[in-house]
Amino acid sequence: MSVTGIICEYDPLHTGHAWLMAQARAAGASAVVCAMSGNFTQRGGFAAVDKLARAEMAVACGADLVLELPTVWAMSTAERFARGGVEVLMRTGVVTELLFGSESGDMAALTRCADCLDSEDLTAALAAAPEDGRTFAARRQQAVEALLGPADAVLLASPNNTLAVEYLRAIRRLKSPLTARTVRRTGAQHGEAPCGGFASASYLRQLLAAGETEQAAVYMPPAAADILRRQRAAGRLTDPRLCERAILARLRTMEPEDWRRLDGGGEGLYRRMYRAAHTGVTLADVLEAARTKRYPLARLRRMVLAAWLDLPEPPEELPYLRVLAANGVGRQLLRRMRDAGAPVLTKPADAAALGPAAQALMAVESRCTDLYVLARPDPAQTGPGQELRSVPVMR
Repeated sequence: MSVTGIICEYDPLHTGHAWLMAQARAAGASAVVCAMSGNFTQRGGFAAVDKLARAEMAVACGADLVLELPTVWAMSTAERFARGGVEVLMRTGVVTELLFGSESGDMAALTRCADCLDSEDLTAALAAAPEDGRTFAARRQQAVEALLGPADAVLLASPNNTLAVEYLRAIRRLKSPLTARTVRRTGAQHGEAPCGGFASASYLRQLLAAGETEQAAVYMPPAAADILRRQRAAGRLTDPRLCERAILARLRTMEPEDWRRLDGGGEGLYRRMYRAAHTGVTLADVLEAARTKRYPLARLRRMVLAAWLDLPEPPEELPYLRVLAANGVGRQLLRRMRDAGAPVLTKPADAAALGPAAQALMAVESRCTDLYVLARPDPAQTGPGQELRSVPVMR
């Protein structure tokens, strides 16, 4: 049985996402399993649509099983996001292939970049790149150019190519049996206006923030659009502005050592964040005060939300596989996963029975959800304890 895995966010799920799942079926996949981020996303933001609704969209539009990529991996660097996603799929014991979209669609070139990033030559070339205030990603791209040439290095300037390279590195580092396959993305890219009947998720989030639900729905599969309308009518779509003062309150009470714990690069960013938190009137002010060429906005947003959510470092090993949604085929896969000994979790409250690591990770997810729901406009939808009471969507 060929089972294709996809690492995703689906915030929200659009026609391009459904097209990728259809590509898996066209290539012979018997089932599609998604490892999907939860209520906070890799860019350092609130998901516009909560994870259970997005998982429901996925199984309505081509997926058979949706597993959660926990927040400690999902809201992180591309490298950590990729590693977490690959580990989720690998630990199922049933997924045989990882499928992902990329701007290039050139597996050979992506593999060369992945090999280069893991080489000793890259370390030397990176050390030779001038420390001129640019981001680490920009200096790394220059180092790759010195080794492979501009045609390969330019791949690292595109977000989905970069993730693709990190997926390949994660497969190697985890010694995963997953095979990898890419397809070239078509239509609108991140942040661009619609093209060829496709719109990017970032463009759809802009429409949702402006209250243009029906305009966003045009670029979504009908089943996903119906779920989106239901979430909007129930007052469950998020408005992060509702949490701005709560976030600022947390930032203003933090000491430099609190920020240091979140400064993964060890470059002194924590000092900038501490000063910015005590000068900015708005969250945008704080981010702008800390931003430089060296520190991109996504990194700062992740750091701010990690501070508010009190996110720890990820555990060494994923302690469970959390089910968000499944259909009939997905339930058959779950039975195979349990037979293989995978720690499958359908009821969050059962995490305690899986040991301290599972209990600690579920406590983090519960806290994240308690804070996430505060961004909903309907007060009736903002109560605490929703994570532990939640159940997977079964279709």
